Amino acid sequence: MASEQDAYRPKDALGAAITGTMVTGAAGSVVSGIQNTLTKQNVSAWGVFTRTGGTITTFAAMGGAYEFVKVASANLREKDDSWNPSLGGFAAGAVMGLRFRTIPAVLGYGAGFAVILGTFDYTGGVLTGYSRDPEVDEFERKQQLRKNRRRPIQETLEELGEGRGIYGPGYAERRRERLKEKYGVDVPTEAPPARP
Repeated sequence: MASEQDAYRPKDALGAAITGTMVTGAAGSVVSGIQNTLTKQNVSAWGVFTRTGGTITTFAAMGGAYEFVKVASANLREKDDSWNPSLGGFAAGAVMGLRFRTIPAVLGYGAGFAVILGTFDYTGGVLTGYSRDPEVDEFERKQQLRKNRRRPIQETLEELGEGRGIYGPGYAERRRERLKEKYGVDVPTEAPPARP
């Protein structure tokens, strides 16, 4: 039996639909204004409503349908999972497909929106990647990742060899001996003191 914290609490589907309609209707007004601005024939400022007003209606209907179906399906199923945005996405896509007045467009746009919105919700619902634990210091987390992925120096030297900024223990002594053998140059072990 589910505990009190896991129990589903119904939400207001009509309130969510009205909010969604208003928000996407405002976005549709902006898009309609851009469309009206870019037309070759200047109708007037009222062209936002008369000439390209269908954009406002479509956006508002899509937002309202999405929110209503998403919340209503969650209330009916008593689950808050990724199927609800999928169903809402299908309703929003179907409204978008109604502009083309064909059943394939309604079903195609509905299926496309359902897949996109369902997948978006299933993968966490954010575009910035997974959320990190706010309790963990970022520097310490990166240090732990570096330490976890660090390879032993001997393994690196065996694969790449010495040089290019990768030097094993005793490198200075081996270099000194190699230069003495090959060129007869004696490299000092310590730098000479600076002159006063």
